[in-house]
Amino acid sequence: MSAPAKVWEYRTLITNLAMRDLRSRYKKSVLGRLWSLINPGVTLGIYTVVFGVFLGGNDSALAAGNGRTKSFALFLFCGLVMWNAFASGVNQAISSFLAAGPMLTRTYFPPECPIIAATLTTLIQTAIETAILLGFMIALGNVSWTFVFVVPIVALVTLFAFGLGLLISLLNVRYRDVNYLVGIGLQLMFYSTPIVYRLDIIDGKVLGVDPRDVLVFNPLTHFVEAIRSSVYLLHAPSLRNWIAMLLAATVALLGGWWVFSRNAPRFIEEI
Repeated sequence: MSAPAKVWEYRTLITNLAMRDLRSRYKKSVLGRLWSLINPGVTLGIYTVVFGVFLGGNDSALAAGNGRTKSFALFLFCGLVMWNAFASGVNQAISSFLAAGPMLTRTYFPPECPIIAATLTTLIQTAIETAILLGFMIALGNVSWTFVFVVPIVALVTLFAFGLGLLISLLNVRYRDVNYLVGIGLQLMFYSTPIVYRLDIIDGKVLGVDPRDVLVFNPLTHFVEAIRSSVYLLHAPSLRNWIAMLLAATVALLGGWWVFSRNAPRFIEEI
């Protein structure tokens, strides 16, 4: 079993893998690292037009914490930052473990290292998107001490994605259908998370069940609510949000690491 102390001994390798990934990601690209800004910007623009303009999201947007700003785009951006951190973290974990197969079969290092490196690159992208979000908020005068909660929220969603990524990357080695199922699952999870809509506007019941009572069991619901509270609404996340985020990150991290470290050596032979 790879203990964290053992993985720490290979921190230089993890750093090198992360830097290699960052360099290769935009290699031979004319715009280079500008794509790290263009991609989320285009996504935000499309969702803002579709859900904000065509589907009336602008009319239902909440006023920001400063009492003056009312922007569906920024309200949406908060949710997308959390979603991108999660979805990219899971997808990067799957691809990085498969890509590291040839190295893992030739030399020894803890098999968690490639996934940790991929998580670091995702964290850098998340940090860029978060900085842009905070920059817009500051420019609009929507600023508060609650911005300090951004760091633990981003850290927790990263750990949550990392833990799930460890589990899914193993399953994907044995059953390559997993990669396709993850794509479908992420689409379902996106729309079952209040990113493009507010949880409190859901009205009515489905088969006698209030959808809001179901969506609160989705961990990402609490990550999205927490970041919106801290950055857009300017008040501290609720205790329920903190408990859900801590529980999700802890269970995913400990469970994922335990299962991965026990089974990865056998699965490496199948890559």
